Parts: sequence; C-alpha cells; structure tokens
Amino acid sequence: SKDVQCVLPTNLLSLLPPPAHPAPPPPAEVHEVHEEVPPLMSLSLSLCFRLTAPKIPEGEKVDFDDIQKKRQNKDLMELQALIDSHFEARKKEEEELVALKERIEKRRAERAEQQRIRAEKERERQNRLAEEKARREEEEAKRRAEDDLKKKKALSSMGANYSSYLAKADQKRGKKQTAREMKKKVLAERRKPLNIDHLSEDKLRDKAKELWDALYQLEIDKFEYGEKLKRQKYDIINLRSRIDQAQKHSKKAGTTPKGKVGGRWK
Repeated sequence: SKDVQCVLPTNLLSLLPPPAHPAPPPPAEVHEVHEEVPPLMSLSLSLCFRLTAPKIPEGEKVDFDDIQKKRQNKDLMELQALIDSHFEARKKEEEELVALKERIEKRRAERAEQQRIRAEKERERQNRLAEEKARREEEEAKRRAEDDLKKKKALSSMGANYSSYLAKADQKRGKKQTAREMKKKVLAERRKPLNIDHLSEDKLRDKAKELWDALYQLEIDKFEYGEKLKRQKYDIINLRSRIDQAQKHSKKAGTTPKGKVGGRWK
C-alpha cells in the first residue's frame, strides 16, 4: 500500500546500545513495479526497509508490564495530586466564603448597634430640648408673675387710679390669653393626625393630593391676607396723613381741633 509507516518505540531504542555495524538488509523478493512511485514515498520505503528490529542483549529482559505499571502509578499520582490540589483550593474558597459571611454579619450587627445608639442619643436630645423648653416657659411665667406683683406694689400707692389700672391690666391680659387660646384651638383643629398605615397605594395618592390641595389653598389665603394687610396699612397711612394735614390747616386758621387730650375729650 501507499501509506507505509515505520514507528519504533523510542523508550526501547534508548534502552538498547547502538550496533557496531549496520546489519545488512534481509533478503527480499524483488517484484516488478509497473506504477511510478513518488520520490518522497520511495525515500520513506527505503528508510523503513533499512531499519531493523533492535536486538535485545543476552542476559537482559525488558519487563513491559513493570514499565506500564510504573507509568500507571505515575499517572495515578499526578491525578491524585490534581485532585488534592482541587479539593485544597475548594476548601480554601469555602473558608474564605465563611469568613466573608462572618464579616458581613459582624458589620451588620455593628451597624444595628450604631443605629440603636444614634436613636437613643436622639431621644435623649429631644427629651433635653423638651425639658429645657418647659424650664424656660416656667421661668418666663414666674418672671411675668414677679413683674406683675412689682407693678401692683408700685401702683398700690397711686390712689384711686389703682383699681382702674388693675381692671385694664386684667382685661388686657385676658385678651392676650384669649387670643393665645384661640390660636391653640385653631392649630389643634388644623393639625389632624395622619392615619396612613393601613391605606393602599391609590388611597395614599388621594391623600397626598388632598394634602397638596389644602396646602395650595393655605398659600392662597396667606397671599390674600397679606395683600389685605398691605391695603389696610396703606389706608391707615393715608388717613393719618389726611388727619395731619387737617390739623395743620386748622392750626393755621386759628381754631383748635377737637380731640382727646390728656385722656379727656375737648
């Protein structure tokens, strides 16, 4: 055939010593070849025919089973080393994963502790602010009471005007107290608690729209009241200027305008 291969095991050639003289080729029958053989194939055929089977020295035997066994043992050892390396790497990765989980849990616990401490400090701060506010209000009320007492003692020697002064002071204080109470009442009516924990998403949207409309209406009322206050101030200024002009004209004419002088009408 055209495909001629001559392959000898290299391990056997390395074990055997080279021959002193090349062995003569074995006699072979020569047949006539009618087909033309390519040069490369003819060279391969000549090399194959020149190579002969190596002779094993007498007294030495090659144990192919032992060689195969050693090779299998070597392959098994290499495979076992690869398996051990794989399991070692796997074990190392698992240890790193466990360490990472422990660090995450530790960090989470630290963060929760920090949040708890921060919330506790915030509660303490709010309590201190509330206590400070209550203390200031108490001191302010005490100071006002002392001032009123001093004024009463100072005015007790003024005679007949004392009772009228006390009545006016009580009336003025009552007006202030009434206005403050009305303000608190209005604020309490407007500040309604929001119960939104049980509301769904659509109801929350409706509630937000309702609050927005209320805020928008409050801004409109605020703007209208501001404009009304500006107009009232403008009217007051105009009226005062007209009164001043009228008084100036009356003085020039030599007449004394009627008005309240020293608490009496003239």
